[in-house]
Parts: sequence; C-alpha cells; structure tokens
Amino acid sequence: MRHFFFRDSIEYKKYRENFYIVENKDKVTKRVTDFYADLPFPNYDNFETIRDLSNKLENNAFLRNFKKELGFGKKVIEVGSGTSQLSIMLAHNTNNYVVAFDPTIQSLMLGNNFAEKNNLKNCFFLNGDIFNDPIEHCTFDVVWCTGVLHHTKDSLEAFNIISKWLKPGGIMVLGLYNKYGRLRTNFRQFIYKILGNKLGRKYVLFFDPYLRKDISENKTNSWINDQYEHPVERSHTIDETLKWFDKNNIEFLNTIPSSNLSDENFEQIFQKKDRGSFFSRLIAQISMLFNNLGSEGGLFIIYGRKSNDS
Repeated sequence: MRHFFFRDSIEYKKYRENFYIVENKDKVTKRVTDFYADLPFPNYDNFETIRDLSNKLENNAFLRNFKKELGFGKKVIEVGSGTSQLSIMLAHNTNNYVVAFDPTIQSLMLGNNFAEKNNLKNCFFLNGDIFNDPIEHCTFDVVWCTGVLHHTKDSLEAFNIISKWLKPGGIMVLGLYNKYGRLRTNFRQFIYKILGNKLGRKYVLFFDPYLRKDISENKTNSWINDQYEHPVERSHTIDETLKWFDKNNIEFLNTIPSSNLSDENFEQIFQKKDRGSFFSRLIAQISMLFNNLGSEGGLFIIYGRKSNDS
C-alpha cells in the first residue's frame, strides 16, 4: 500500500517506522547533503524531552500563534527540515499529520530518534530531493520552507515545485536569506575566508552576535559550518518573492520584518496585512541590519494563502 503523500510515479522505500527514502538526488543537492552529514543543523543540544522543544516554541510569538491558529486535523510538510525540531513541535499534542522532508539522512535520523524516544506517532520523516517532485500535488494544508531554497540549485524552480504540494486555501511559509539583511554576515564571511579557518574562527567567535551567546561547542560548530562554510548560498528580496507568490496564485498575508513598517502582531496570524510600497519594503529590509534578524543570519519570512481557484 502506497503512502498517501507520494506521487504514483515515485519509487520509494520504507527505511524505518514512519521513515521513507526517495534515493535520486541532483548534483547540487548531493553536495549540500554531504556538507550537512557531519554537522547536522540545528542539533538537539539541551533538548532532552519533547517538553524542552515545546518551551522553545512557546517563547517564540510567531511559532506559538501559528500552531494555535493552525488547529487540528491538518497535514503539514516542512521542506528542508534538517533535524526536524519544528516538525516535532508542530506535531506534538495535536492530531496533525506532519512530514519532515530533508535530503540529509543523518539530520533526519536525529529527528526520528528524538520522535521515537518521545513516542511521537504523527510525525513522519522523508529523505529526498525537492527537484524530484515526489509529493502528490494539492496534498498539504501547510508547506513550511525556511532557510532552505537559497541552498538549492535554483530557488525559484524549487519554490514552483513545492507550491504544487499545497492545497487550495493552504498556507505557504517561506524563509530566505535577505539581500540587505544578510550584509553583516556576508562581511564576516569575507573576513573569515581571508583569515582562513583557524584565525577566521577566532574572528567570528568574537564578532558574530549569535556565537557570543552561551551555547554548546556542538551548536557553535554547527553555526560556523552553516553560516561561514556553506558551499551553496544566495540571497533574495521581499519584492522578488512577492512575484513568486503572485505567479503561483498565493495571496500575500505578511512578512517578517513587516513590509509596511507596522508593529509585529501575531495574534491574528492568518489575517491579511498590507504589503506596503517598494520604499517601505526596502526600509524594512535595511532595518534588519540593526536588529536580531540581521544579527542572526539575515533571514526574512514571507507567508501567504493559496487561492481556492488554483
């Protein structure tokens, strides 16, 4: 019996309980997979139980309200889930069906082991490549993809594919490195490469705000690896992704940072906000250089709802 979320033409194998593999991957995906194999990102330091992860969600207003408003009985896929912490958080204490999808099997194994340890039955793990388009179209109520597409061979092509996996009326959440908000990190990357790994590490340990926090050595190594040594990386703008949304019939709902320069309010998280003007969006992105979004990698989030006519 085929699992419901696979397209009929896709060959896959069951690796473990709630764990599936689609083996074919393109060259760039294999390169990224090899990169993350030794230092999966993020890791599970300090998360001994599922309650520890839930506390992380509760401390994040966006995630807390997203899960609350999402409700129950939904199908969710996290594309590029890494070690699948978010997928586990969204599955915990719900009857939602959550799929953690990632090309790096070592990362998924950490998530799968954590889920099994905590007896989580409604989180499933899929090892595969976006560009194989393995998912049955119009299947999921939520497609969540943050920190991923800028590490693929083609961000737009990948987005066009994962948009097909979303049901009409479903929610797309996309997170990408921002062209302006990532400039602080880009500058540190430049210095890091000039100095070499040994001196460069000392440099970023001192100047990277995230690394100045009280974090473990494993988490430090994972962060340096992900932010300063990644072999495939590009950045995008809010205006660029608005065009992607429009092309794929996804109605804009909101961005982080706010594209209309309003205060962040996630109480009614799926209520449509004004997308602002080119000028307000530019100011919002430049402002990332001076807040936590810029200091922690320059990732912005844009989310929307797929048209019921799609």
